[in-house]
Amino acid sequence: MASAPQATNLPLFYNDLMPLNSRDHGNWHSRTTDQAKWLVGQHAIPLTAEEFVHASRNYPIVFSVGEPPVPLGLMGLNEGVNTFIDDEGRASEKVYIPAYARRYPFMLAKLAPESEELSLCFDPTTDLVGEFDDGAALFNAEEPSDTTKSTLEFCRNFEEAGFRTQNFVEELAKHDLLMDGEVAIQQAGNDQPFVYRGFKMVNQEKLRELRGDVLRQWNQNGMLALIFAHLFSLELMSDVFARQVQQGKGPVPVLAS
Repeated sequence: MASAPQATNLPLFYNDLMPLNSRDHGNWHSRTTDQAKWLVGQHAIPLTAEEFVHASRNYPIVFSVGEPPVPLGLMGLNEGVNTFIDDEGRASEKVYIPAYARRYPFMLAKLAPESEELSLCFDPTTDLVGEFDDGAALFNAEEPSDTTKSTLEFCRNFEEAGFRTQNFVEELAKHDLLMDGEVAIQQAGNDQPFVYRGFKMVNQEKLRELRGDVLRQWNQNGMLALIFAHLFSLELMSDVFARQVQQGKGPVPVLAS
């Protein structure tokens, strides 16, 4: 069901990456859009830990089965289904869009494997950045424009949130709190429930058995609130399933032989 970004050289959504610079892109502009076409058919979107509270109001939050586990917002339960984004890339209602998706087509990346410095890059296959007249200028002469500075700041904040999320997940793993998840959803008219696996979730029994000093520390640093946001969000599994059925994108029952 849930999967982390593809294990390729390029992260989820990106077809290519090109460093932004005033020499090659001095006359380029950046457009805004209400059509996030890169989200069409994407059911599992990476989340940072600090987004848990906002995201948990709309859809379930789980962890991928890969190493290291990645927090994911499930906008659909089945591959190729996003119940909140229509076929044109528009949100069907007010819904929290993860920062991972909002930063597209930009991101910070290393220009060389041995480099420690991150540079602002973009996906050159997008129609949101280019040498056109409309939109916001990316450079003023050779200096980054306010738009580019804001984009750079957003991407930096996202990277920092990513490091904090990594620490959060490592803390969960340190106490062996992540277990294989399973959710069974019974649909009216079907004898057998639909069973979803392929994700990880916090083990509530082990959480209750944690030492008091660990729980106090997590309560003070806000980690406990994030865990509860994740656990409460799992109640939305059936809601997202119902949205799939309503939109005609529900799973097909397996007929008994």
